[in-house]
Amino acid sequence: MKFSVNWLNEYLSKKLLPQEMTEFLGVRAFEVESVEKKGEDSVVDIKILPNRAFDCLSHFGIARELAAIFDIKFKEPNIKINETESLKIKDFLNVQVLEKKVCPRYSARVVVDVKVTESPKWMQERLIACGLRPINNIVDVTNYVMLETGQPLHVFDLDKLTRSVIPSEARDPDQSSQSAGLLSPQMRGRNDNVAKIIVRRAESNEKIYTLDEQKAIMTLNPDILVIADENQPIAIAGVKGGKTPEVSDQTKRVAIEAANFDWLNIRKTSRALLLRTDASWRFENGLDLNLTVKALDRAAQLMSESAEGKIVSGTIDITSEKRALIPVGVKHSYIENLLGMNFKPAQILQIFKRLEIPSKQIKKGKEFFYELKVPTRRNDLKTSEDIVEEIGRLYGYENIPSRIPSSVLISATKEESLTYEDIMRDVFVGLGFAEVYNYSFISESEKQAYGFQNLAELANPFSQDQKYLRLDLAAGLIKNLKDNLKYFLPGSGFKPQDNAFRFFEIGHVFSQNREQFSENKKVGGLVFLNEGQKKDSAFYELKGVLRNLFEKLGISEYWDDTYIQEGLPSEWKQIFDINKAAQIKSNNKLIGWIGGVNKKIKSELELEFQPAIFELDFGSLVELASEEREYRPPSKYPAIMRDLAVAVEEMTKVEEVLNVIETVGGELLQDTDLFDIYEGLSGSKKSLAFRLIFQSDERNLTDAQVNQLMEKIIKAVEEKGWEVRK
Repeated sequence: MKFSVNWLNEYLSKKLLPQEMTEFLGVRAFEVESVEKKGEDSVVDIKILPNRAFDCLSHFGIARELAAIFDIKFKEPNIKINETESLKIKDFLNVQVLEKKVCPRYSARVVVDVKVTESPKWMQERLIACGLRPINNIVDVTNYVMLETGQPLHVFDLDKLTRSVIPSEARDPDQSSQSAGLLSPQMRGRNDNVAKIIVRRAESNEKIYTLDEQKAIMTLNPDILVIADENQPIAIAGVKGGKTPEVSDQTKRVAIEAANFDWLNIRKTSRALLLRTDASWRFENGLDLNLTVKALDRAAQLMSESAEGKIVSGTIDITSEKRALIPVGVKHSYIENLLGMNFKPAQILQIFKRLEIPSKQIKKGKEFFYELKVPTRRNDLKTSEDIVEEIGRLYGYENIPSRIPSSVLISATKEESLTYEDIMRDVFVGLGFAEVYNYSFISESEKQAYGFQNLAELANPFSQDQKYLRLDLAAGLIKNLKDNLKYFLPGSGFKPQDNAFRFFEIGHVFSQNREQFSENKKVGGLVFLNEGQKKDSAFYELKGVLRNLFEKLGISEYWDDTYIQEGLPSEWKQIFDINKAAQIKSNNKLIGWIGGVNKKIKSELELEFQPAIFELDFGSLVELASEEREYRPPSKYPAIMRDLAVAVEEMTKVEEVLNVIETVGGELLQDTDLFDIYEGLSGSKKSLAFRLIFQSDERNLTDAQVNQLMEKIIKAVEEKGWEVRK
């Protein structure tokens, strides 16, 4: 905003040079963007911050800032009004405010017998310096007072407003304490018409002819507040005046409006109409409720001086709320602690005096407190921290000595969940998986497709595709697979590595059972192997992936239980193939699921081979991985490996064969790994190839000892009716 240096100096007890103003304003308050010489005056363009727009979008506000910074006096203009006692405002104007929530205060004055001419040269020069175009001495006064005080004003030609007959006994006696009394001798016994102003909301499709060069016709709606007479809108409240009651060369009587409007309503109106004015800018940033009458008096004084008008006795002032001085307290020790230096109470009190904030020092025991009554024009000072900031600002942050803070440094607490997330990511990425990030929402169609129950529904969903919070990670992983299957099509220009997709995700799932809402963190994954793969290869690969994951996390006691006595949970019933699903357990605690997708999903995706999915409880994994374990040193004796191939029926579980082998192998059998599955043997059989590792912690094993154990294992396997392939 542009400010006249001469104008600012008019309110200061000491004349300041433009260089002084710009230097200290930049350090203590606002950034000065430019300084321009204008004849005998200079114009400074100051960038007003949003927190100070309430009081500093005016010459009064900036002058007060300069007075506080330079510790000089602020000289407010002496407003003297010579009212014509024989003329009463109630005989000229009646105001009715229907929307007091969005117009908490509406004030008005009347000036008669004005002579509309050019405004004084000094006023025109100041308006031009601040970027406004002079119009006439009536309109220019309203703009001048707005730039001076920050309060937008509007003026109506009183004789162009719709007249209404209002008997004196029916007129509102509460419009002003100054408007009470009998009619003037000139008006007594007469039943003249009185102009009426109504503050109301616009009607649907109501139109107004606005005051601008384009003579635009605005179409209004009930969200917009208007100033109206009894027939039509005459102004868009806080934004723009109407053409109908425009001041012209023939104007003799004017009504001056100074109001306070809800900032949000003005902002919405300005945006809806694509109309931004100096007035709307100020109203959007908020205005002091107690400014209206002072601005009115100043405007009436200047109109009386420049237009030779007579000021009608009384002020219409309708207010629905009152704002008093804001009480704020701050402790002296708190000021020192926050600013990092010691102050004398006299220094603090002097700063409050420079800010024109009434203050009182209170002593309680050994502590000093300051009790302040903050003026309503400073709505940015509401807390003790705000007060401390003002003290530091005016004292000068450059005058506060720099000190290196002294404290005991404590190492940051290790967040184990983040550490384990990284470990899991490393495992999956190392095994060729790609991490995915899915939304935590699912649609109505997905709910029906997967038969989900106990879903948490959003009160205000972004769309129907994001209506519920997800119950598991599987739905998102299946969608990822569906979206990426196009890359298998001929001509796609892209072929996945080793003709497969491997995805994993670490995320949150949600459920709601009646009023009980729960949120849990899960880790899940999907493997899909395309052409040239054996049946169930994805499932067995995924089991191997989990084995690697558990080994990396240091979890040794785990197994998958294919006998699901209680059946599949509801969230998995329409996802897993019941014949190819297993629970993942550790210490007899369920920590997750693994399985191949069912035929329905496989068919919908038009897949020849079955994808496999797993999901584990992240919290349980971290808990198991974090448990204390007894250190067991590796054996210093060499291991001996043997391979064993067993032909079994197609429906035989791998775990059944493993249980037989490991039971007979005993303590010397350190590990058993399934490294190959061959399907296609005659008689609907499959071959399972195991690698057996024998090792002792106490001695070297001989081939004879290992061969003896192998014979026992082979015998036990054959007793089950399985064939050992040689």
